[in-house]
Amino acid sequence: MHITQTKRGVSNGGNVQRLHWKVINTVNSTNKIINGNTNGNAAKKNATIKVKFTDLYEFSVEGNLDDVNVLNEVRERVRQQGRTWWALEASKGANWYLKPQISSLSEALTVSSLKISVLADTILLKRLIRKGIPPVLRPKVWLSLSGAAKKRSMAPETYYADLIKAVTDKVTPATLQIDHDLPRTFPSHPWLDTPEGHASLRRVLVGYSFRDSDVGYCQGLNYVAALLLLVMKTEEDAFWMLATLLENVLVNDCYTDNLSGCHVEQRVFKDLLSKKCPRIATHLEAMGFDVSLVATEWFLCLFSKSLPSEYLEITIFSCLCGWLQMKEEELLSVNHVGDVISILHATAHHLFDPDELLTVAFDKIGSMTTNTITKQRKKQEPAVMAELDQRLRRLNSLKKD
Repeated sequence: MHITQTKRGVSNGGNVQRLHWKVINTVNSTNKIINGNTNGNAAKKNATIKVKFTDLYEFSVEGNLDDVNVLNEVRERVRQQGRTWWALEASKGANWYLKPQISSLSEALTVSSLKISVLADTILLKRLIRKGIPPVLRPKVWLSLSGAAKKRSMAPETYYADLIKAVTDKVTPATLQIDHDLPRTFPSHPWLDTPEGHASLRRVLVGYSFRDSDVGYCQGLNYVAALLLLVMKTEEDAFWMLATLLENVLVNDCYTDNLSGCHVEQRVFKDLLSKKCPRIATHLEAMGFDVSLVATEWFLCLFSKSLPSEYLEITIFSCLCGWLQMKEEELLSVNHVGDVISILHATAHHLFDPDELLTVAFDKIGSMTTNTITKQRKKQEPAVMAELDQRLRRLNSLKKD
């Protein structure tokens, strides 16, 4: 069987274009509004004129003229950031960011032979990544810095092709669910919602379901894998990125049958929210708001269904707290669970500027180190496992009755 390495991603070699859009409900003075004349009535019209446009990864988006202006500003910053990366490649070498890095300043202090240049490059790289990696460089940078390139290098060169060939035509509960979910994964996307897109996504998901039978397939992975296909441009790169996410980056058992890892993440988020945003946490708890009502999808889909594709590189816990912090006054003004969900959903549809959220996340909330998150996960795991065990016992008892 021939494995099609279909290339997807940013058009025109990675050049970031200004938005093409069309007005849904026409209002006079449109050109003035787009050009930034937002005084008086024009500002109100910006929020009421509905337009459709496509984002960086060809998703169709409906918003208002303010959203168009914000996205064009974001794309200009991406262009500027791209020029910074190209300048660094010219001065430091094409793959300077792929050289050995250190994970933290504390690590640097323990390595006496560490060169100052490596420390400087690590700090620079961290700062650049927070500002966003140019789309055309994301496949190479993600693959290297995530550990996916190393994972792939340790497997036989034909591993992916051999795996797909071996599992062709095999039917399992996982493959049946995958086939059911393919048409529902980003419907209307110009490539994903085509026979070619479905076939490519299916191979990645089915392949991984046989690689790790403990995970198999869990709903939510289809959205994660689909977005990886768009970013990484080839099936094999998307497959290894998915493997690295599930095996090395995300919490253990996030996608197993009992979703224990997902439950752990929700408890970690709830605990961090109470420390970082105590007013919001207290208010939500008082009204009986269960974080799982919204957070389950966030963690299983990694925000691929909740936020615009501009948020491909967010830091989950910091940005989650930052997201709620941005809407603190609105959240504190409501007293019903449904209103909280409505505020979060409405906000997500207009969060087109990653810098706005990242500024709140890192300046007001503060960064959360990997060690901090790991300790929180270990702290929450016993309670989650005890709760799941009790739930299973109760279910078995009901079956016996």
